[in-house]
Amino acid sequence: MIPLLASLSAALAISAGAFGAHGASNHEAAEWLRTGGFYQLIHAVAALTLAKSGQGPALLLLIGAAIFAFTLYIMAAGGPRWLGAVTPIGGSLMIAGWLWAAWTYWRG
Repeated sequence: MIPLLASLSAALAISAGAFGAHGASNHEAAEWLRTGGFYQLIHAVAALTLAKSGQGPALLLLIGAAIFAFTLYIMAAGGPRWLGAVTPIGGSLMIAGWLWAAWTYWRG
């Protein structure tokens, strides 16, 4: 399941980045799409790698990246700006996923 979700996440990240580069309504929206796409893509690839050794950290990275990126995507599409206050929740989950992965590797 993790490889499927990570692959779909990567495809969406590329789509968001492309839209940001070619179809965004303004510079701010383009930046949100670029930032969301970058973080989502990096964490999709990381989740594919981590899934081999620990599904928990990989899933946490995907959930965190989704929250982080989707709040930015929604704002870029004209959604409410208060979603910017939700974005750090996704970032915190990504950090937690990396710490969980580190803990898993440290324990061997």
